[in-house]
Amino acid sequence: MNTMTDDIVYLKQNVITEALFDRWYAWSHLVSPATSALNIKDRHLKIMNSYIKNPRIHAAAVAKPEMRGGPFIDYGGERVDEIKALYDHTLEKHANKLELADAINELTQMLHSSAKGNSLNDLYAKVPEILKGYVELYYDLSNQPNFRFFEALLMESEYYDESSQTIALQLVEADDQRPFVLSTPRLDDPKIIHCPIPMKDERIDELFDMQVNPKSYSEIKEKFGITADQEDLFKTFFTKETPKPYEKYKGEGIRTRYFGHACILVETEEVSMLVDPVISYDGYESDVPRYTAADLPEKIDYVLITHNHQDHIVFETLLQLRNRIGAVVVPSYSKGNVQDPSLRLMFKKIGFKNVIELDDMESIDLPNCVITGVPFLGEHGDLDIRSKLCFHVKLHNEFKVLFVADSCNIESKIYDRVKDVLGDIDVLFLGMECDGAPSSWLYGPLMPNQLEREHDQFRRLAGSNCAQGMDLVETFNPKDVFVYAMGMEPWLEFISSIKYTDESRPIIESNKLVEMCKAKGIRGERLFGERTLEYMNEEIVLI
Repeated sequence: MNTMTDDIVYLKQNVITEALFDRWYAWSHLVSPATSALNIKDRHLKIMNSYIKNPRIHAAAVAKPEMRGGPFIDYGGERVDEIKALYDHTLEKHANKLELADAINELTQMLHSSAKGNSLNDLYAKVPEILKGYVELYYDLSNQPNFRFFEALLMESEYYDESSQTIALQLVEADDQRPFVLSTPRLDDPKIIHCPIPMKDERIDELFDMQVNPKSYSEIKEKFGITADQEDLFKTFFTKETPKPYEKYKGEGIRTRYFGHACILVETEEVSMLVDPVISYDGYESDVPRYTAADLPEKIDYVLITHNHQDHIVFETLLQLRNRIGAVVVPSYSKGNVQDPSLRLMFKKIGFKNVIELDDMESIDLPNCVITGVPFLGEHGDLDIRSKLCFHVKLHNEFKVLFVADSCNIESKIYDRVKDVLGDIDVLFLGMECDGAPSSWLYGPLMPNQLEREHDQFRRLAGSNCAQGMDLVETFNPKDVFVYAMGMEPWLEFISSIKYTDESRPIIESNKLVEMCKAKGIRGERLFGERTLEYMNEEIVLI
């Protein structure tokens, strides 16, 4: 590979593209202008300022596994000057977004002080100038004032700025090489190439198509504008070795494959679906077996997104697979609430052309396949967030799979009513991360007033415990129950920050559920790493 220019090469299977927003790992709340502005003000700037003032506190915190998901920059104490430069850049570059964040908080306070039940018409004059034309004021039925964004207009404004989007290319050489995504920006590194291109750029598709279809190295190098001092590293991303071919499922039944966390591939001979894509990488030593992008079909007909959290919408996986995806199915949303930005608008903005919005109990009817959205309860700190769906998939008119992800079964009557419509199921995929982070961990920057600690601790982003999970089992009568979406795989630490022990409540609760299922003659298992389930001739075979 010393003379690769003009050679036809493949992209290696362990190349990643981290989508970044001003060097911070991009996630969905950094795409929508309102949530982006609030996260810049009350997450990014606060974390950077804290590190600049006392880097030793950050170094001590990240050394403790239980603090891994906290607001601490993982660079020791050596990079204060660079963080200070990024801090100053943020103040200058995003002055308009900081004004937007202040205006959102000002509008909230104005409504609470001025809207006392009379008509809101006169209050439009008091809306901060930069928000005029982007918001509607309203009362809820309890006479409480609020506002909503016309988000489609906001997405076309100066507050959506693609120049902040870049991608970082690097080789993954170990599962634990990356710091936690919400707290550590990606600074310059000799092993990373930063490319000033937005997420929607089709060059990303061309690059990752080379994992399957080889192309000219010199052409892709030119398209990415690789400089002389970057080329030695860029060359290492490619190989002449032909990857193992994907073996398309040709059986007459159904095959499901677990890729880790909440990512499940469902295949029949006619259709393929990928739920909550987050894919590991190949090409380095690991003790945990896993499926990778090489185990995915060249065409994924549907990607199903259950909800808008950073471990279920993972841009680095989605951008890697974008050229393979036929359509993305997302939950509908609450039409303008700050905390619930539109996933359909977001996916279209970042280059996905076919995005289908689904609501509760709506279906997509295909030959030998029906995808139905099912209510998703809890796990969002009791906030008014509608962009969350469980998915019921019926295949060959008889085999039924239910993906409930992190839904917390706090009101089992809802699923009783779903059962009345959809009937029993064959396989249940159930998330049981039943501790969950406090609401402020994810939604704190969006709240104009800090939650009291007691309220924050009770309003957690938690999935079902054993009792709640068994209610679902008894409601839907599955033959198989798989606990998933636990964030346990080592390649997920940079997203989930989770490390369990045998004494961790989610492990204890899921162990109890698995044993209770087995006692009822139901196959129960907590998934980890990789797993294949094949259903043929009314038999379920685990591989």
